[in-house]
Amino acid sequence: MMRDMTKGAPLGHLFLYAVPLLLGNWLQLAYNAVDSIIAGRFIGQDALAAEGVAGPVMNLVILAISGLCIGAGVLMSEAFGAGETARLKETLATTLLFGALLCCGAAALGCLLTPWILRATAVPSSIFEITGVYLRITFLGAPFTFFYNALAAGLKSVGDSKTPLKFLAFSAVLNAVLDFVLIGGLGFGIVCSAVTTVVAEAASAVMAAVYMACRVPELCPERGQWRIRRDLLGPILRYGSVTALQQAVQPICKVLIQGQVNALGVGSIAAFNAVTRVDDFAFTPEQSIATAITTYIAQNRGARQPERIRRGFAVGLRLELGYWLLVGCVTLTLRRPILSLFVAGEGADEVIALGSRYLGYMALLYVLPALTNSLQGFYRGMGKMTTTLIGTCLQAGLRAAAAAVLAPRVGLTGIAFACAFGWCVMLAFEVPYYFWTCKKQNLKKASPMGEAVREAD
Repeated sequence: MMRDMTKGAPLGHLFLYAVPLLLGNWLQLAYNAVDSIIAGRFIGQDALAAEGVAGPVMNLVILAISGLCIGAGVLMSEAFGAGETARLKETLATTLLFGALLCCGAAALGCLLTPWILRATAVPSSIFEITGVYLRITFLGAPFTFFYNALAAGLKSVGDSKTPLKFLAFSAVLNAVLDFVLIGGLGFGIVCSAVTTVVAEAASAVMAAVYMACRVPELCPERGQWRIRRDLLGPILRYGSVTALQQAVQPICKVLIQGQVNALGVGSIAAFNAVTRVDDFAFTPEQSIATAITTYIAQNRGARQPERIRRGFAVGLRLELGYWLLVGCVTLTLRRPILSLFVAGEGADEVIALGSRYLGYMALLYVLPALTNSLQGFYRGMGKMTTTLIGTCLQAGLRAAAAAVLAPRVGLTGIAFACAFGWCVMLAFEVPYYFWTCKKQNLKKASPMGEAVREAD
């Protein structure tokens, strides 16, 4: 169902839009976690470590692809808010065609460079071969990930965040069933774990395409619109490439940090991978709320209603902080039982102890990405993609540098301290710039009557 965010109270729009995104991302993370749980319990610690090594590398491709889709989604939200249906359809068509070419090339290149990537990240020889196989298969599944993300971005740009949730729910269940049957029941190895993930992603992409063609004519490009339009490709690349680069910075940082973790041994690799899965359940929903902020702001920019923008951001920020209180308390309380799901057998106690100590610090620090994600959502909605890139580069670069200093001296706990340092520096840059942007764009705080007022020119 499409949602026009240029009218009505921001809280209702943001909450109803963000909740399906939050649930959808949890489902997506759930079937990633299922892979890790089954790999660790039915295949072994080496398989869990192999998935942990491959994860940040694949995120480099996946988040770069989703970054392109996020940038295009901002443009589509603006077109929808302005009531320009033709531009909305043509933007989606251009994104799909150009992104497909880019994604297929990246998948082929990734397969060729897999051995170099594993050597560059100091993967232990005991898991080098299985990690390479797993990584190549997931590279080949990247085009399906792109198609789903692009189609979902189109649906979300018109305020429909519920339909993508349904597709993710189906694919998550499909992935879990295939894993339990083929790996847990029939005893197939880590190759099957990668294949089932790719199959689930392909299923969600196909369902999104069929739904859009049959049920959302406002989005589905017509025959004459299926071409790459240069006048639209330029803005898509300006928005999308900067956002893609910004999205790719984090995985690059994770790859660098993974190299520091790899030097600590297989036990630390397995513990870090398990904690990273838990971290994702905290970080990704925060990003979902930020996406709601982006869509809300972009639609109101397209409709030329700047008086609603700052009020909507304030509401979104409160949602982020409320979520942090919930997820931080749950994670801090249940961290040991949660980590015990990911590993069993010889060496499990050591992995759980390492991970529990690290996760205890992270549960308290989740408030920092809640704040940074809110600001990132604001800047994306305002079209300030370069600002999001600068903030992310500051955070990721200093986080990686701090990890290189702290990990050899403090161990796995040093990675948590490095995260806190990076987020604090990011906030030191983005918070003052937020107030400068509001002043520059003539946006004032909401009035006591509950509506924002625009400063006179």
